[in-house]
Amino acid sequence: MSEAGAMIIRTERLRLRMPVIGDFAAYAEIMASPRSVGMGGPFDLRAAWGMFCHDVALWQLFGHGALMIELGETGECVGQVGINHGPLFPEKELGWFVYEAYEGRGYATEAALALRDWAFATLKLPSLVSYIAPGNAASAAVAERLGARLDPAAPRTDPADLVYRGTWSWAHCDWLQTSQFLHVDQLRV
Repeated sequence: MSEAGAMIIRTERLRLRMPVIGDFAAYAEIMASPRSVGMGGPFDLRAAWGMFCHDVALWQLFGHGALMIELGETGECVGQVGINHGPLFPEKELGWFVYEAYEGRGYATEAALALRDWAFATLKLPSLVSYIAPGNAASAAVAERLGARLDPAAPRTDPADLVYRGTWSWAHCDWLQTSQFLHVDQLRV
């Protein structure tokens, strides 16, 4: 992908950046694994490619989408965070996954917090939801750390999903006053 339209968000430990083709092998691997069950998987290569392209296309179509999560010190890609939308999502969804070797280190929470705050401040959204499969305690804990709460009345495509809703609050956006926490680079041509 060219630099035109690129998006980078930096946190204390992470760099969130646009997906590139080199990210697809690890993405396809997680989508083919049992770990993708909560997202409707496992998925074959064709379906994983369609989802990867969807994540990238959202930026052009809606002004938001997926960002890969990199460690700031090493540049190692550890997962993905994104705002999903379109005909498969009743509402804008904040979603995330971290590759298995990097779980339990707070990367999902840190990345989701940064993208959530960017979305609230930039897109002026009143709320975001996170669709979480029952039994996915780790993702439910991330949603709760972000301040989201269960919304049993929220629309969902999978009736079994738990829907966590986070709402806009300036209290969430400490980084707007203290630029040390987060830095956003948006390059547009």
